[in-house]
Amino acid sequence: MDNMKLYNQGKEVPENAQKAITGGRLSGMTDINPQWRIEKLTEMFGPCGIGWKVKTINKWIEEGANNEKAAFMDIELYVKVDGEWSEAIEGTGGASFVSKEKNGMYTSDECYKMAKTDALSVACKMLGIGSDIYRGYNDSSKYSNNNNKGKSGNTGNTSTPKEQTEDEKKQVSKLKNILYFAANKDENKMIELLEQNTSFKGRDGKQVSGLKDFNALNGKRLEVTLSKIEKLYPDIVEMINNKSKGSA
Repeated sequence: MDNMKLYNQGKEVPENAQKAITGGRLSGMTDINPQWRIEKLTEMFGPCGIGWKVKTINKWIEEGANNEKAAFMDIELYVKVDGEWSEAIEGTGGASFVSKEKNGMYTSDECYKMAKTDALSVACKMLGIGSDIYRGYNDSSKYSNNNNKGKSGNTGNTSTPKEQTEDEKKQVSKLKNILYFAANKDENKMIELLEQNTSFKGRDGKQVSGLKDFNALNGKRLEVTLSKIEKLYPDIVEMINNKSKGSA
């Protein structure tokens, strides 16, 4: 079996499925049209429900700073290859539910729809779909003409992380501890879990990818991530708390 066959089928993103981000902190990066992913899944595996399908596992609302709220969703993507369904391909996504805008607070009635789209993009990434954008190949025939060719709005914030406060450092340490056990003590898997659980849609609807660096976590994003992880792994949190009490 050619292990790269499916990956290579989905890696290239046509120009008409790319959109340059011209404003905000992701300016100069590239966003991928969500409908293109559905088209690619259909091309590779067949119609939705026949060759591929998505199952919603969990959805919830997280409280953020300044009375803002974010919606999150866990999904499982399944694809059929040679007549057999795959194991679950997991994806977690998020979107703003209640956000503070220039004219006041705004409540989105499409937050779960956007969170699901975001989660599907994460799952598709595992199959290699859109990987040329994620990897950042500098190919002017595929990417818009700017000084950040190949950078994607899905690749995360590459700016220098803001220095964490002492309280934030304690929260990050707690987060690392939980993810360490959640990843079966595999540090690479820890980073994967961090990336999956910090991916979301921004207020402008653009994809904000998950972080690969614990040092980049701070502020609202740290609070939301830690709260989310504590809810995902309550047994591990209880185990860690019990260990702390035992060593006190």
